[in-house]
Amino acid sequence: MSALLRAEGVGKAYTLRGKRVDILRDVDLAVRGGEVTALVGHSGSGKTTLLHILGLLTPPDSGRVFVADTDTSGLADGALADLRRTRLGFVFQSYNLLPQHSALRNVVLPYTGRGADGERHARALLDRVGLAERAHHLPSELSGGEQQRVALARALINDPPVVLADEPTGNLDTRSEETLLGLFRELADEGRAVLLVTHNPAVSEAADRVHRLDAGALVAEGSAA
Repeated sequence: MSALLRAEGVGKAYTLRGKRVDILRDVDLAVRGGEVTALVGHSGSGKTTLLHILGLLTPPDSGRVFVADTDTSGLADGALADLRRTRLGFVFQSYNLLPQHSALRNVVLPYTGRGADGERHARALLDRVGLAERAHHLPSELSGGEQQRVALARALINDPPVVLADEPTGNLDTRSEETLLGLFRELADEGRAVLLVTHNPAVSEAADRVHRLDAGALVAEGSAA
């Protein structure tokens, strides 16, 4: 399938004690619909920075990011926010759930539609991730695996074609990890593009395509096999 998200010649650098430090160097990366893509590399290789750039959270210093056929270069903040809300779903290692709100409310909050459809859709998503009976529990009343599934349901509330996940299994036990990876596979089978940043070999082995970053450069690409 075609790329639903891609980077072309992306570079990013910071200045540390008066010295330029290249975080990303001329990175080309395509995330295709119907695939689970893993981005791997040691700490400091630039994985999370690249994910934030692809997620339109951080601008690149050079190069371009395309969401489907839309070149995001030079777009106003409002236009970038619209793309994030409608085209991209985010899952974070630390879940980022609001502790004062129920699982259901956490899923509903980013909804961009109108009326009661948001709650109905949120309930359906919680059912999909196996948490229908936990809809009214607070995050503190859920296990780590359950919280991450709530976070995935929240990421899907606006039906995005692309799901980006930063170390999504980092805080999970093996059983919860397997459940979450199964859900990511289902999303890819529906035609979505799924990008997972990970240190976990089990996650990269479950991917269709694996990209490796080393010192800010994409040094390898291929199937997980």
